[in-house]
Amino acid sequence: MIKFLDLQKVNSQYAPEIKEAIAKVVDSGWYLLGEQVNEFEKAFAYYCHTTHCIGVANGLDALVLILKGYKEMGVFKDGDEIIVPANTYIASILAITATNLKPVLVEPDIRSYNLDLKSVESAITTKTKAIMLVHLYGQCAYSHELKDLAKKYKLKIIEDNAQSQGALFEGKPTGGLGDAAGTSFYPGKNLGALGDGGAVTTSDTELATIVRALGNYGSKTKYVNDYSGQNSRLDEIQAAVLRIKLKNLDRSNAKRRDIANLYLSKINNPGTVLPLVIDPASHVWHLFVIRNEKRDLLQKYLLAKKIQTLIHYPIPPHKQQAYKAWNGQSYPITEKIHREVLSLPISPVLEMGQAFDVVSAINEFTD
Repeated sequence: MIKFLDLQKVNSQYAPEIKEAIAKVVDSGWYLLGEQVNEFEKAFAYYCHTTHCIGVANGLDALVLILKGYKEMGVFKDGDEIIVPANTYIASILAITATNLKPVLVEPDIRSYNLDLKSVESAITTKTKAIMLVHLYGQCAYSHELKDLAKKYKLKIIEDNAQSQGALFEGKPTGGLGDAAGTSFYPGKNLGALGDGGAVTTSDTELATIVRALGNYGSKTKYVNDYSGQNSRLDEIQAAVLRIKLKNLDRSNAKRRDIANLYLSKINNPGTVLPLVIDPASHVWHLFVIRNEKRDLLQKYLLAKKIQTLIHYPIPPHKQQAYKAWNGQSYPITEKIHREVLSLPISPVLEMGQAFDVVSAINEFTD
């Protein structure tokens, strides 16, 4: 079986270092808000070209804390609108509704799957305060046009960086392109922990200070609570693991890029739509997503060939029971994407021979 993602094999590359690092944490007797978190935060802020990094419990919390932070600063208030891609993973939208803000769903460009800026501008109202930019599948969605649009309407750019650690825009990494960014270190991400984890990156010192306090029960000083906060902290063990894997992130992304280039150059099935790549050198290929009108049949066919694939994502957010009030709304591009997408195996440990087998199987699919 060609696994979609072999996490055991991914992490076995670093097993001796990881075990040594975990043992040091265990022996230290310090498990939260210690040296490992401090050093990882410094390293990841440097990597993202930002002044600050705040480790948090997961990627959803990272986005929630950014939005809460802006509300504490008086930048946002209840009912303000945040533009977000209609085809994103639901976590982007959950963060907005969880903070009493209003998500405004905007259709993507069907070629790149990232936000269509023409649709963005037409969705802006007097209540719009930010654009949540999702670098979907590992492709940077930032542009000079987006920056100009945000400046024109005085909007914040909040990056959902969960799938794009290491992606670039003109040499500058995602996570440091907008006003603030939330990222996820879920085990399957390009930079994955051995459990949940996340971070906020920003060069806004006031926001960073508030976010750090909000994630620590609203406290800057122990037992003194300045805000109505929550408990959302990256722990020492996960930070120790992430420090090791961060050193290898660019190398891992380069391997993903090699596999993606093979798929792009060799898959020629006439019913299969390959992803549009805006900048081949900067895409980090968290996912390699094709489209096919016979997606379900193709997935079953590939499984019979012992090739595991996944669907990211089978149900669009506006059709989820969680947002049943939206179920009657129509986003035809988003709905087409969710009907047709299929994610192929791609990871730093996928062998090129296995990737060729994936190509051959897809090219032979006729049903």
